[in-house]
Amino acid sequence: QVQLVESGGGAVQAGGSLTLSCAASGSILRIVAMGWYRQAPGKQRELVAGVTREDATSYAESVKGRFIISRDNAKNTVYLQMHSLKPEDTATYYCKVEGFDSNYAPFGSWGQGTQVTVSS
Repeated sequence: QVQLVESGGGAVQAGGSLTLSCAASGSILRIVAMGWYRQAPGKQRELVAGVTREDATSYAESVKGRFIISRDNAKNTVYLQMHSLKPEDTATYYCKVEGFDSNYAPFGSWGQGTQVTVSS
């Protein structure tokens, strides 16, 4: 079983910055991809940014140039640096980790979510 623990959310004024982190632990053999999603009230969950084990990254158009995703393979941790935050970035942010567990079975686990609130 794989557990994810997120941290770093909070409230910030527009233009400010926050950094989220998500640490994976448990019966992990290999992590293939890590990503951040967000869900605002009344909206569907959307992919914000993703990173592969080889550090290939992808971003939603709405956050390109403002957010940076990175990972520390040794710590099984993924980070999301968020800069120039806008009120429309307000949402609950979830990390997702995909890989293989110690039984060589694929897994996909979600974090518990962390709230980011940006005021104008």
